[in-house]
Amino acid sequence: MAALGCTLSYSALGQQNGYKSQEISEDDGIPVLLKHLPDWENVRSQAVFIQDKNALNNAVGNHPILNSVEFSGGTEAVSAAYPAGKLLIIEYTTPQAAADANSKFKGEIEQPGNLNISNGEPLSVEYRRVGNYSVFVFHSGDPTAAAALIDQVKYEKHVQWLGEDPFLLQKLERYFAETGRDVAISTVLWIALIFAITIATGIAAGFMYFQYRESQRAGMTAFTDAGGMTRLNLDDLSEPLP
Repeated sequence: MAALGCTLSYSALGQQNGYKSQEISEDDGIPVLLKHLPDWENVRSQAVFIQDKNALNNAVGNHPILNSVEFSGGTEAVSAAYPAGKLLIIEYTTPQAAADANSKFKGEIEQPGNLNISNGEPLSVEYRRVGNYSVFVFHSGDPTAAAALIDQVKYEKHVQWLGEDPFLLQKLERYFAETGRDVAISTVLWIALIFAITIATGIAAGFMYFQYRESQRAGMTAFTDAGGMTRLNLDDLSEPLP
């Protein structure tokens, strides 16, 4: 089978020439794996959706590191060309399958003198496991750029239970614990803020009252401890009234 170019022709539930992706977007009928390509909207016109070995070889070439790839149990892949090199994402349906493939790929990479079967040149590939994805960048002359391209691949899965969620109780407990923590922290912060505002307001009011009393005292002709009221001059300490 020839590889399929991922265009809007996937609107019919991703089926064409016998291909059917394991996951199809409900919004536009495009395989979800395609949307995990970096900048997928700009590369989808030349992207290739892969579900068999021949399509894989046609898309990226006959590389020895891919000899162990088997498209069984829902395994599928997508490839697109970038300035950093030819990107290939292989998705496995289980973590165990992804781990087994990861061991095989690393073993191939670590073999000294591994050659590209198609042209006999030394194998140039950057590889990394990302979740259930095996991500490759072939024919890259800049390992840093290839690694940066792989960094843009994110493994994102949404699990939906057909029946009752067996982890519902744990999720509720976690939700209430996090909500209670957030409420407690917010309450403490509000109390601290109100306390700080109260202290600042008290200090400001006291300073203003002090300034006001000082201005009044500066205008007095003589000091009196009676608050400006007339007092009896029994001790002959006050100045005589005019």
